[in-house]
Amino acid sequence: MDFSEININNPLRNALDDLGITKATPIQAEAFPILMSGADLVAVAQTGTGKTFAYLLPILRHLKYSDQKHPRVLILVPTRELAVQVQTEILKLSRYMSLRVVAVFGGVNINTQKKDVASGMDIIVATPGRLIDLSMSRAIKLKKIKQLVIDEVDEMLNMGFRKQLQDVFMMLPERRQNMLFSATMTKEIEMLVDEV
Repeated sequence: MDFSEININNPLRNALDDLGITKATPIQAEAFPILMSGADLVAVAQTGTGKTFAYLLPILRHLKYSDQKHPRVLILVPTRELAVQVQTEILKLSRYMSLRVVAVFGGVNINTQKKDVASGMDIIVATPGRLIDLSMSRAIKLKKIKQLVIDEVDEMLNMGFRKQLQDVFMMLPERRQNMLFSATMTKEIEMLVDEV
């Protein structure tokens, strides 16, 4: 499907043009109308199928300018490498938008990240452990989150993040849109979907 057939706005269209991307992958074409409607989504998609843009395009299409301090979108990822990668993709897609995005993860000084989040953000990309640390220290509040993405859910569970995910769910508002992306669907993922 061509991106001209999808209801994206000019800032996103211009960013996609800059990237030389004209066609939506199957996961992007299928996920877009569901996510734009505000419904929850559990998607099984292999790495390399365009799943990051599958959730970013509808999120960015909905996101209006705001100067509020605390984030409206939370993207949970299993590793710092993926956190940096997702942040980079957001920056590419939002180059014609006024948007603040911060990535937080372990293995670096938490005080630096506290300063990063103190200036405010629209989207936070985080590993679960560091997000909980920042939330417990009151550097960040998660009660304004309207959209939650859990990327690579299967990898999260394989790495033993189930308890941290449950802790994060407790910090979030009940009313929110949930998006779970995984390369496989297992019983454990089905159980987690029921908890979200």
